[in-house]
Amino acid sequence: MNAALRAAVIQEWRGLPEKKARPDDWETPGVLLPKLMQKLGLKERLRESEVIDAWSSIVGEFIAAHSAPVALRDGVLYVRVLQPSLHSNLNESPKPKFCAN
Repeated sequence: MNAALRAAVIQEWRGLPEKKARPDDWETPGVLLPKLMQKLGLKERLRESEVIDAWSSIVGEFIAAHSAPVALRDGVLYVRVLQPSLHSNLNESPKPKFCAN
């Protein structure tokens, strides 16, 4: 006899309320969170947080120690820098374009 059928028969015999079967379509948080963010209109914020979290590995230790990404809006990354020379170096680089904040 099928285990689910057996459990249903025993529940009915005991007079217990029936458990409603849930569909087995659960997703991991890593899959569910981006979908939820998109549904709430927060996908841009998710990209922004990914860039901010990866900042030091993207630009290197020295630049990361003297700058910080502030926001990502319409594909433009806004970066706060501590030194004017670093600001000019970031603006002069051909790829990607930086807008200092």
